[in-house]
Amino acid sequence: MHGHGRVEKTKTLSVKIPAGVDTGDRIRLSGEGEAGEHGAPAGDLYVQVQVKQHAIFEREGNNLYCEVPINFAMAALGGEIEVPTLDGRVNLKVPGETQTGKLFRMRGKGVKSVRGGAQGDLLCRVVVETPVGLNDKQKQLLKELQESFGGPTGENNSPRSKSFFDGVKKFFDDLTR
Repeated sequence: MHGHGRVEKTKTLSVKIPAGVDTGDRIRLSGEGEAGEHGAPAGDLYVQVQVKQHAIFEREGNNLYCEVPINFAMAALGGEIEVPTLDGRVNLKVPGETQTGKLFRMRGKGVKSVRGGAQGDLLCRVVVETPVGLNDKQKQLLKELQESFGGPTGENNSPRSKSFFDGVKKFFDDLTR
């Protein structure tokens, strides 16, 4: 038996990761693979990419998604809020009467295409938060606001609430017929 004429050794390489790569993509490093047999040139080394999960963004293709918490006053009245992007912060205009789950698209604020095509979008999903730690004055103001809405169900100003309670009423009316 004869040896293969190769010596195993460890080598550290720097790898340029192009913008837009995604999990499962491979980067080829020419001539950095195993040495060829009988003096043949070395093969190529392939690096498999695994993109780490991000604390704020979720990725789908070149689009990014994030949740943007807002308080109910901004949801009702509208306003502006700063949102993060890969390139820094930008202002998002929130129109009045915005509901939880509303999706706002910020064109060109997603991930760059690895093949040089169009940049993806950032889609911000609004989440309306209920306030906590209210002081007595804030609680009193909310009680007055609740009364102006027509009570705890808020049917005068809440389309989904009105639709829900109309459906419940119809359900029970149908049961008693």
